[in-house]
Amino acid sequence: MTETSIPRHVVFVPDGNRRWAKARGKMAADGHRAGADVFKNLLGWCKEAGIKEVSFWGLSTENLKRSKIELEFLFKLFEELCDEIIKNYKADSSKDRVRVKFCGEINRLPEWLVKKMREAEEVTKDFEDYKLNLLVAYGGRYEILQAVKSIAKDAKEGKIDPEFLTDDAIRSRLHVQSDPDLIVRTGHACLSGLLPWQGTYAEIIFLDKFWPDFSKEDLQACLDEFSKRKRNFGK
Repeated sequence: MTETSIPRHVVFVPDGNRRWAKARGKMAADGHRAGADVFKNLLGWCKEAGIKEVSFWGLSTENLKRSKIELEFLFKLFEELCDEIIKNYKADSSKDRVRVKFCGEINRLPEWLVKKMREAEEVTKDFEDYKLNLLVAYGGRYEILQAVKSIAKDAKEGKIDPEFLTDDAIRSRLHVQSDPDLIVRTGHACLSGLLPWQGTYAEIIFLDKFWPDFSKEDLQACLDEFSKRKRNFGK
């Protein structure tokens, strides 16, 4: 695989944690824990493959309607991730130069968790080698709506002339500002409103397996498939 055939930005939609657990007679929390364990290895696999930016959909706005018990467990997993990021930085800031960004309606999360997320972002803000966008309380339509509201406000205040509105004016107001080259989803073949602006020309691969079963070999198979595809970008 040549350097030019490696996607720079890959998005993962890790569907199937609960169904994986149910099929094994386990609790939903067991599935989420197993999925989190896969995620812990994912960034390392992506680094080895030469992928510079990863976006990972950890929780949708619709997921916020789940039971209090399940949400509390998911919030605990996010807290553990933040603690690990902060701990690694304090131990050796040069060890893992990944800039972390939490994307979504973060204000809908518990205040104590938001504080942890902001701290994780702060300690990694100067890292440029790799980027990790964690989509939490994220919804694609909401992302577009917020961008439109921001533009409308600036237009009303005379800061923007609608006649000269550009792609960059919209992009700069989105949670994720770079276009993904590849979107990988497990468990179910749909995008569920993922990155509607940014993902227009992304290649999409659906895997008929649940996220806790995703492996390094699966990632490599996706990259091999990506390298075979010809991207025309609508031309």
